[in-house]
Amino acid sequence: MSRDLLEELEAELEQRRADGLFRSPRSSYGTSFTSNDYLGLASDPELASVVAHGVENSGTGLTGSRLLSGEGPLPRVAESFLAAFCGQSAAVLFSSGYAANVGLMSAIARRGDHVVSDALNHASLIDGIRLSGAHKHIVPHGDLMAMERALAGLPAEGRRFVVVESIYSMDGDLTDLAVICTLAERYGAAVIVDEAHATGLYGQRGSGRVEALGLTDRVLCTVHTGGKALGSGGAWVAGSKTLARYLHNHARSFIYSTAPVPGLILSLIAAVRMLPSLADRVAAVHRKARVLRQGLVAAGFDTGPSASCIVPVMMGDSDEAMAVARELTRAGFDVRAIRPPTVPQGTARLRLTVTSDLPDSEIARLLSVLADTQAAA
Repeated sequence: MSRDLLEELEAELEQRRADGLFRSPRSSYGTSFTSNDYLGLASDPELASVVAHGVENSGTGLTGSRLLSGEGPLPRVAESFLAAFCGQSAAVLFSSGYAANVGLMSAIARRGDHVVSDALNHASLIDGIRLSGAHKHIVPHGDLMAMERALAGLPAEGRRFVVVESIYSMDGDLTDLAVICTLAERYGAAVIVDEAHATGLYGQRGSGRVEALGLTDRVLCTVHTGGKALGSGGAWVAGSKTLARYLHNHARSFIYSTAPVPGLILSLIAAVRMLPSLADRVAAVHRKARVLRQGLVAAGFDTGPSASCIVPVMMGDSDEAMAVARELTRAGFDVRAIRPPTVPQGTARLRLTVTSDLPDSEIARLLSVLADTQAAA
């Protein structure tokens, strides 16, 4: 039976190879245009020193679920600190952004409820909605008229939620959060915002676009990850104390997971504390992203709706995207082609990101190589 199953799995992998959709992990090589370490904190010696010292004092693990042996002063202090950072009264730590979104959505929505979800929401949000058993109402990406139609057409029974990301990870566009909050209020829906790619880069405190737009009191909660601009890992949901207590009782990825390790918790605290001193790095990220977008558009490339440090180069065809990515790899760049099923059919692209320490000369060189590749096509 096991041998038959493995042969079946191998046949499916061969089909994926034949379709040009086979994926496998590979190490980073050359100048990176793929990193989510936007502020360079993952290799920052000051942050590493703080974390190393903290681990020496706090140990390497919390030994169990937070509801068993894993509770202690460190998670509680971190959650209070992160809640204040987000302008909220409470926060709940999770081991990853995926665990946070799945835990949140599967806990807060239930059968008979209605979730209006953007078509390009992250897989973790989609999976959480599926697990909740709530009715899903998927609206075309960024289509506010479609969102209003979906809200207006909901039955009276059940609770209502609108779920969006503040910056979309494959298109790099900025969601019109103010309008979405207005629509949600008009139709009695609670708003949930994933701030994964905005945390550390937007807002006076740096907690994201909800803060930057003054919308904190108009959303149910926000979700933040530490594995991008904060340079470490883990995640947290920021909201009310009532929501936090509810997640403690209903979020299965919180209840049935070992508490995040001390090193991860300490790195989140230390990275957030460093943000006020990193204004130059934040400004550099936004400036370099503008330079990259403008250079691509001037060379005739389509960057879609990008307005952030995530800059897609739209190719359409998966084979073309892979071919251009290989040319860039040969030129010494770490660039990845993003293909279906991660993105919709016909929208394969190169997904470029910029970081604060990315040399301007390398942006210029990438643009030159891309232009040569286009001319040779």
